Amino acid sequence: MTPLITANQLEEIINSGENVLLCDCRFDLTNPEAGRKAYEESHMLGAIYVDLDQDLSGPKTGSNGRHPLPSPEAWAQTKTRLGISANTLVVAYDKQGSVYASRLWWMLKATGHAHVRVLDGGLDAWNGPMGSVPRQPTPSSHPQSPMPYFGLALVDELISNIASKKNIVLDARSNDRFHGENETIDPIGGHIPGAINHFFKNNLSATSFKAPKQLYQQYLELLGTTKASEVIHSCGSGVSACHNLLAMEAAGLKGSRLYVGSWSEWCSDPDRPIEL
Repeated sequence: MTPLITANQLEEIINSGENVLLCDCRFDLTNPEAGRKAYEESHMLGAIYVDLDQDLSGPKTGSNGRHPLPSPEAWAQTKTRLGISANTLVVAYDKQGSVYASRLWWMLKATGHAHVRVLDGGLDAWNGPMGSVPRQPTPSSHPQSPMPYFGLALVDELISNIASKKNIVLDARSNDRFHGENETIDPIGGHIPGAINHFFKNNLSATSFKAPKQLYQQYLELLGTTKASEVIHSCGSGVSACHNLLAMEAAGLKGSRLYVGSWSEWCSDPDRPIEL
């Protein structure tokens, strides 16, 4: 199953009567309530709202980043509450170039849920029915079992990688933030020493992903002979990094990993080195 689905493909699946759970993932880092408010005003008919802070993140400690993952047990409970069972086709969308939808996609894939796709182009691509009545999730009658996250890289490995250079760390933030300029979200600017930059918006043409062949060529030029399994994705807080991960998978480059703590975790320890 490819990670992306077009609006036309989705409409056909919905019309066929297949069990599809539409997840509205709109969010704004600077205004955390904006996504939910936008959902309450208008959303794809039948969609539920999935909140980055409340549903797709765990408790913050001050040293584990701005959007740490929920524990496997908590994530299993959330999946059950949202109505996700083993056979549910989950289609995630947003209106921010699929950056928040990609976080849900990764979390489901990383815990063994194969039937998940991101609506290419997001809400901008959808011409189907819309609704304005918020839908409460219908909990699954088959509770999900906790599953460890597959494809994670933890901070100790990132520290070791500075010397070993076993992996390429690919940072999805904008070029200015990568170089410590115009940092308005995290308290310290810069990047992990040795990381390279690929702004997630470079995966897009307007609001949709570039064609798989274009993405493949783009990452081939960026990574050279480095295997996908030797790539660790980073960003500010483990969200936009999922966009690069999804783009690589759409290009057929599978097996890269996520450093979910990303820069917000890295810069919380003054003993960790910083590069500008």
